[in-house]
Amino acid sequence: MQKTLFPALIAALALSAAPSAALAYIGPGVGAGAIAAVVGVLGSIFLAIVAVIYYPIKRMMKGRKSKAAKTTDSGKPAA
Repeated sequence: MQKTLFPALIAALALSAAPSAALAYIGPGVGAGAIAAVVGVLGSIFLAIVAVIYYPIKRMMKGRKSKAAKTTDSGKPAA
């Protein structure tokens, strides 16, 4: 089994390494779609990083505002 597998593997590797023309046309729609997909993936990664950084800062700022409101509130009803 091993003796027949190695030559077949070498032959498959040699045939796949040989260059050949694809004879295929990739139109502008496929190129634009590929660019849009890459931009979408990069944009989602960027927004995920921003969200991870922004959320704790937002909670900290909200906590400061509520503490400031509690200390300035004298308990009197609003007029």
